[in-house]
Amino acid sequence: MSAAAEAVSLRGGMADVAAGRRLRFVAAGPDASPRPLVLLEAGSFGFSADWAAVQARLTEAGLRSLAYDRAGMGWSDPGPAPRDSRAIAGDLEALLEALAEPGPYILCGHSMAGLHARVFAARKAPRVAGLVLVDAVMPEAMDHPPSARIVGPFAAISRFAAWGASVGLHRPLASALGDAIGLPPAAKAEKRQAFADPAHNRWASAEVDAWHEDVAQAKAAGPFDPALPLAVVLTGDGRQPAPRHAFQTAPATAARHGFVAHVPGANHATLLGERFAAHIAHAILSVEAAAKA
Repeated sequence: MSAAAEAVSLRGGMADVAAGRRLRFVAAGPDASPRPLVLLEAGSFGFSADWAAVQARLTEAGLRSLAYDRAGMGWSDPGPAPRDSRAIAGDLEALLEALAEPGPYILCGHSMAGLHARVFAARKAPRVAGLVLVDAVMPEAMDHPPSARIVGPFAAISRFAAWGASVGLHRPLASALGDAIGLPPAAKAEKRQAFADPAHNRWASAEVDAWHEDVAQAKAAGPFDPALPLAVVLTGDGRQPAPRHAFQTAPATAARHGFVAHVPGANHATLLGERFAAHIAHAILSVEAAAKA
């Protein structure tokens, strides 16, 4: 991240994942525990700060958790192109190896991370004990024309955001718009810093540009193993448009131990914030209990 970002206190630490390349991570919870480690994968433009409120709830419940900044975002070093799901899953594997975290894992992904989760869960199947999908994108949704048509405009907006940050347009807006989630103070400061940071926005946009590759890779990885406990956490009261709702809930429907939780009053961003984080923590605990059983 830029030199200006160094003014924000760095939570967590840095780990070497390749020669001359480090990823920033934030671990929370007890130092050691036989319980699964919760891996938290942020959505597009998101990074470890997005999960601060959820990590606090998990710590209260005695669970260890790990959030991190993907390559080029937050405080992490850039990585090789393309920034698709395979590259992201590979970086997460390297980070876990560097931290000597062999699993088992409960994998929790928000938004676009639903695509990355499919790839990681297939690659590390023996070590994944359960899954939680938080208002997540499923690759099959791209077979639905109205959903597929959103990708092009979203990519264009992402490129504009990267350009705007590069010319300083975001800086005066960071205090008001930087944290749409509702995060604890330290994470809020990080989120506002990233909102205006050119490098963060440029690499986040590069991830969005890989959307179609992510969808193809997620489909190639296959559906989640139905034997894995799986929870889906969604905004609203369950009366969302039928096709979107069906795509998002399908993994829980297919799982032998599947759960769907709706969170009225939350939106796509605030679902991760202090007001609603307990719902995500509860879903993770439910998956842990099902995995144990």
